[in-house]
Amino acid sequence: MSIQEIENQIVSEFEQFEDWLDRYNYLIEMGRTLPMIDPKYKTDSYLISGCQSRVWLYAHHEDNKLYFTADSDAVITKGIISLLIRVLNGQSTEDIIQAPLGFVDEIGLKEHLSPTRANGLVSMIKQIKLYALAYQTKNKQRNDPSHEQHG
Repeated sequence: MSIQEIENQIVSEFEQFEDWLDRYNYLIEMGRTLPMIDPKYKTDSYLISGCQSRVWLYAHHEDNKLYFTADSDAVITKGIISLLIRVLNGQSTEDIIQAPLGFVDEIGLKEHLSPTRANGLVSMIKQIKLYALAYQTKNKQRNDPSHEQHG
C-alpha cells in the first residue's frame, strides 16, 4: 500500500470519532499495536531528541525499504510514533523522504497536542526522515562505482 493510501485510511478512521477524547483513546489503542523495539536498542543512541517523553526508534534497511520499531514511556506518544510507523514502515527511502505526511494536519493531530508533544511529533518525523536519508546516501555510495572507499 502506498503512503498516501495508508494516510487516507487513517484520516477515515479518525473521522469516525466526533470528539478528541475518543481520538486520544484510539491513539492509545494504536500504541498497543506498535512494532516493539528490541530492548538492546532502548539506549540513548536511539532516543529521539526533542521529545518530552522518552521515545526510542530503530530502523533497518532491507531491499531499499525501511522498517521501524519503537517504544515510548508515554501512552499518547507511543500512539503517535505508532501512527507514523504505520504510514512509513516498509516504504522506500525515497518515498519516506518525499512524504508530506498531510494526514497529521488533516486529522488535526498537531493542534490537539500540547506544544511540547507537538514539538515531539515534529522531532519524530524528522528522525524518521533522517534515517531514510542516511540509508539512501549509504546505498548510493555503495552502488556508485565512482565512489571509492578509502581507509
